[in-house]
Amino acid sequence: MFADLYQQIILEHYRHPQNVGVVDGSLQVRNEHPSCGDKVLLSVCVDGDTVREVRFLGEGCSISQASLSMMTEAVKGLSVDEVRGLYEKFREMLHGHEPDEDALGDMVSLQGVSRFPARVPCATLGWETLFRALALESHEDNPGQPCE
Repeated sequence: MFADLYQQIILEHYRHPQNVGVVDGSLQVRNEHPSCGDKVLLSVCVDGDTVREVRFLGEGCSISQASLSMMTEAVKGLSVDEVRGLYEKFREMLHGHEPDEDALGDMVSLQGVSRFPARVPCATLGWETLFRALALESHEDNPGQPCE
C-alpha cells in the first residue's frame, strides 16, 4: 500500500515539478551524471546563512527530477546547517536506515531507491548541486547573490 502511495508521490513531482525555472540574479550551478544522462541547472539565492529561493531546470529520470522538486520545496527558508542536517537524514534513508518521516516529508517516497544502489546518484544529484552552490556562495571571493 505504501509503495503505491510513494510511487504516486514520485510521479506527481515528476509530472508537475515544483520550483522550475531560474531566479534572476541568482547563483547558478550546472551538474550532470554522464553515465545516466540526468542534468540540472540549479538557481540559488542565499541571504546571509538562509536559502531564500531555489529553482531548477533539469532533465532526466523520474527519480532525479522528482527528488529535485522535493528538495527545492524542503530547503527554502532553511539555514545552511539545517540543509546539511536534512541531507544527512535523506542520505541515511537512501542507505537503508529508517527515515525520519517528519523531517523528510515527501522525500520519504524515495526510500525505495535504497534497494537500487545505481539509482542513489539520481536521487542525490540535486543535493550535490546545491552543496556546490552553497560552497561557491560562501567563498570569500564571491560577493553573494541577492534574491530579486
